[in-house]
Amino acid sequence: MDKRTFGQILSANIAHHGNRVAIVEGETSWTYKEFGERVHKLARLLAELGLAPGDRFAIFAKNSRSFEELRWAGFISGIVPVAVNWRLAPPEIEHVLNDSGSKITFIDDDFVAVFDCPTLSPWQANLQPIGPALDSQIEPLDAAEINPDISPDDDAMLFYTGGTTGRSKGVRLSHWNIISCGLAFGLTVSARPDDVYLHVAPMFHSADLIGTAWFLNGARHCYQPAFSPAGFLETIAVNQVSVTVTVPAMLMGVVGGLNVADFDVSSLRILMYGASPMAFEWTERVANAFPETDFLNCYGLTETSPDLTIFNPDEFRAAIESGDRNGSVTSVGKPNMLVDLRVVGQDGEDVGAGEIGELWARGPNIMSGYLNLPEETAAALSDGWLHTGDMARIDADGYVYLLDRLKDLVITGGENVYSSEVEAALHRHPAVSEAAIIGIPDDSLGEALFAVIVLRTDTDVTEEDLITHCRDLIGGYKIPRQYAFVDALPKSALGKVLKANLREQYS
Repeated sequence: MDKRTFGQILSANIAHHGNRVAIVEGETSWTYKEFGERVHKLARLLAELGLAPGDRFAIFAKNSRSFEELRWAGFISGIVPVAVNWRLAPPEIEHVLNDSGSKITFIDDDFVAVFDCPTLSPWQANLQPIGPALDSQIEPLDAAEINPDISPDDDAMLFYTGGTTGRSKGVRLSHWNIISCGLAFGLTVSARPDDVYLHVAPMFHSADLIGTAWFLNGARHCYQPAFSPAGFLETIAVNQVSVTVTVPAMLMGVVGGLNVADFDVSSLRILMYGASPMAFEWTERVANAFPETDFLNCYGLTETSPDLTIFNPDEFRAAIESGDRNGSVTSVGKPNMLVDLRVVGQDGEDVGAGEIGELWARGPNIMSGYLNLPEETAAALSDGWLHTGDMARIDADGYVYLLDRLKDLVITGGENVYSSEVEAALHRHPAVSEAAIIGIPDDSLGEALFAVIVLRTDTDVTEEDLITHCRDLIGGYKIPRQYAFVDALPKSALGKVLKANLREQYS
């Protein structure tokens, strides 16, 4: 098929679904036709603010209709929206704004005070509040369609990755990167026009792009500004949500502190999670809490717009119910239909089925590159293949198993230890709520395994208890001998454990 731009997608949606509800926020709703009119007015406003195709503007906001409309205004005008993580520190925000060259920042009222600090005060003059103030600005503007010369391969959106091991990198995602991923994902999980999609993963993160599949199908969208377990379940009930994508930390919060049966979640058809692994015990609890829902996990990167694999929900639930915690339940599923995956050894050659190496990916959803970083782009992309930086294996049935990030691999006494395997063993102890494994310097072993443990409420355990527990599960060289017991692990906005922070603290 020919490649498409978001402008073409919006025009098609208005033609086919113009009278269907596109957006619900509170007690107000907007059809696709009304949504399109607002998006075109916002595109006019971007031009009036002095922005031209190829320029960039920042969005510093929680999940909302306004965030959605702004990024679509960027999509159709060729002016690139930059999603800013509002949890960043001022120097990190300054880096994103400087590196992206964002000329205007659209911002929630709640965050305006962030720019009072000296580091960000130079940006105050270019802040544009969203919400009612933005609505009043666009009300008198012309909603006529605009037709800039946009290619499907032009940048559509810019996301900044992590930054836990240095300055974050701007990932350039094109129109076709995001749309092709949405097409593949939607076909695999059967996205439908009558679905109601809940945007609960932060919209400043690429995980929210999964919702593209439901825009392509003319479904209804609603937004949770900031996650809370009870708010999540209440939003599902009030809006009759049928589909959402979450992260493990969200689901653990829901089933760890609430009785899901106390809420009406009967509308929920598909519950997805990704971004980080989830221990078998938690996966099983979530599956039991949502027994009538298609439950699945998926895996991807910001650089892949964002999906690479999907686990068929029937197969995933069967794997959970089998009780085989070492079987396919530890997989992230199989490649989506537009993606090729391979596992490459240190010699640059493909390894055999079941063998371990670095996961490489190829497909139409692979990023254009990193902004202003040609060397890093060249290191990450070769002959169309993205080097994911994830250690993995693919079994004979095509299931993909992630073992570790390359940078998180611990080499102790000459042996490779994958932290996910050790963490899985520790999670089997009834007192352990969460576990993170890192390597710390050791004079005799090079690196030693160090475990950072969060215990369940009202439980107690000693280091020796955990060492004894692990002896029946993993080899002796994989068992950590040093432990720290903490109240919480440092995590990103999507619930990924920040192991670089742990290494800095404990090394």
